[in-house]
Amino acid sequence: MSPKENASVYQLFDLLESRYAMRVLWALKDGHHQTFRLLQDSVGGITPNTLNTRLKELRDAGLVQHGGEGYATTEAGKDLLKRLSDLHAFAGRWVQTLPKKA
Repeated sequence: MSPKENASVYQLFDLLESRYAMRVLWALKDGHHQTFRLLQDSVGGITPNTLNTRLKELRDAGLVQHGGEGYATTEAGKDLLKRLSDLHAFAGRWVQTLPKKA
């Protein structure tokens, strides 16, 4: 990869590494709009202030939008979640290879 391509990946990783960012996106993966309260419940354990911050960052990044029905992913957000679905499959296989804790 070129340095420019690496920079864009690093920029995306910086966003997704923010606490709860991935959980917020994952909670919206079914495509249904969610109100702030429902999204907070779906994410679990997130404070209103942190959720507001993550939603602002994800909106600014063009991954989440807010409409009359609540929050939902944009086309770019849907594309990202589609690509991350491979991660879900990998995680299921990977966890099976971990040593069992006593």
